[in-house]
Amino acid sequence: QVQLVESGGGLVQPGGSLRLSCAASGIIFGIYDMSWYRQPPGKERELVAGISRESKLKYTESAKGRFTISRDNAKSTVYLQMSSLKPEDTAVYYCNAGLETDVAELGRVEHWGQGTQVAVSS
Repeated sequence: QVQLVESGGGLVQPGGSLRLSCAASGIIFGIYDMSWYRQPPGKERELVAGISRESKLKYTESAKGRFTISRDNAKSTVYLQMSSLKPEDTAVYYCNAGLETDVAELGRVEHWGQGTQVAVSS
């Protein structure tokens, strides 16, 4: 079965740092685009950062200069290094694995983790 398991969340003070990890199993990790989404309380889920299977990077504007996404295909793990954290970064962070297929019956295949809570507060 497919599993994406996030870890590394917790409570941190403003200005602090945190590293999230997402360990994947049950997929051919190297062919998937990996990304991190977050959902603040009472708000919609949004893309934070992505890293394609070719290791091309993208970040939402609020994450640029503060967050770094990386992947280790040998460990089937994607990371999100977060620094200079702000209260507005408080959210449940979700790991996503996506694959554009050439199979009409499948289209885009996506898998999601259960999420890990990040709270930035004094």
